[in-house]
Amino acid sequence: MKRMIAAAAALATFGATDAVADDDLWIAARAGTQGLGLEATWRPVPYLDLRAGFSRYDYDTTRTEAGIDYEAELGLESLYATVNARIPASPVRFSAGLVANGNEGNFLGNDTGTYEIGGQLFDASQVGNLRGRATFDDLAPYAGMGLDFRLGDTVGLHFDAGVMYQGDPSLAMSADGIIASDPTFQAALETERAELEEELEDFAWYPVLAVSFSVNF
Repeated sequence: MKRMIAAAAALATFGATDAVADDDLWIAARAGTQGLGLEATWRPVPYLDLRAGFSRYDYDTTRTEAGIDYEAELGLESLYATVNARIPASPVRFSAGLVANGNEGNFLGNDTGTYEIGGQLFDASQVGNLRGRATFDDLAPYAGMGLDFRLGDTVGLHFDAGVMYQGDPSLAMSADGIIASDPTFQAALETERAELEEELEDFAWYPVLAVSFSVNF
């Protein structure tokens, strides 16, 4: 929530300051793999623009990771700024920037009967709630390209494709059952944690695909 408030304040400041300096200020609604959000664009010179925005989305899913079925809550949150260079007489642009990254995943084991944790079987009633939380780097570099289509100086349609490097995940796992503090279980849980963390490394490079609709102010 603090990031969302900061993002809104940054966009408001961006708009209030730069609208005076240049008439080419655009505000866009954006949807994509980073979630839903708003973006402001200012073009100080014909073939270069600066963009700042934020996106957020939370959703629930089910996943099987490291042999265990999980109910997963995935939270996407990005506050970003990019510099974008356009090819003259073309809608194509190239982008580079930084993302304040709040992406994370929370996992709750939903196996019944028994869990296979770290190669060992444990009774689910003794394990209790099996939880995991994965986080990534706070700052992620971004590179990509896009297409900008503008109808006069009024409205625009934009497409983005790129990737941000959010680093390898940091995963914490816990259980709250009667064997949670048992040394044998703790060793098995650490083995499971390391295996699950390795599987989640596929998300280190996060694809960014987005479409946005903008208006000029």
